[in-house]
Amino acid sequence: MHDVGSLIRHWRTQRRMSQLLLAEAAEVSTRHLSCLERGRAKPSRQMVLVLASALDVPLRERNTLLQAAGFAPAYRQTDLSAPSLAPVKRALDFLMERAEPNGVLVMDRRWDLLMANRPFQTLASMALGRPLQVGDNMIALTLRADGFRPLIRDWEPLARGMLHRMYREAVATADDDLLALIDELQAIEGVPRDWRTDPWVEAPAALTLTLDLMGTELSMFTTLTTLGTPTDVTLSELRIEHYFPADEATERALAALMPPEADPLVRTAGSPSSATSRR
Repeated sequence: MHDVGSLIRHWRTQRRMSQLLLAEAAEVSTRHLSCLERGRAKPSRQMVLVLASALDVPLRERNTLLQAAGFAPAYRQTDLSAPSLAPVKRALDFLMERAEPNGVLVMDRRWDLLMANRPFQTLASMALGRPLQVGDNMIALTLRADGFRPLIRDWEPLARGMLHRMYREAVATADDDLLALIDELQAIEGVPRDWRTDPWVEAPAALTLTLDLMGTELSMFTTLTTLGTPTDVTLSELRIEHYFPADEATERALAALMPPEADPLVRTAGSPSSATSRR
């Protein structure tokens, strides 16, 4: 584990903040901040939290900072199925059900599946020949030849864009686990080696995902939603992805694909940290 001073310096550099700017934001002297970064002074628990807040450090990494300074983590990480998160679970169920016939996925920071609504499960079963399972990595399924890849029109630009976005997030959050996942994903056969080239330079305002599914063309765009002001690590890392029809033909096709009323195949998630590898 890195010492807390080097971690503070790392996050300050990552956020492109000078010592003066961070000192002003945290209301400490630049001399004291310099001593903390050099290891000549030990921060209090409150000082670690103040600096982490000023640097907009993710909750998971705030716990890392605290542990590096010799303190217990401040932010809990709760299973999504835990009783204490029941109100959030009900809200997610509400969002998924009200979105029908449009697809919705709930994923963790690694893009591992936690929940999926009926429309997306229907599409997945038609495309993959099996329902999605909790823990499926949705990026890997999109990139693999035995996943969604054969059905995606203009797959290469999409693959570049997905990896490029993941890389930006991994760097911004200093997430070594996500960086390791990117190494695994870029090793998948057929993945463009030039994915680090910015794929959005000449992109349209909203990129669409077009699937050729059993003779039906489905064109969709996505939105990504997160929870506001979470204080739990699990909730802070949730990704809620909605798939909206990009044209009237797709809107009609999605409505026609809806199965009879039934329970979704993926409703309850376990702990994101306890899910096994699914790539």
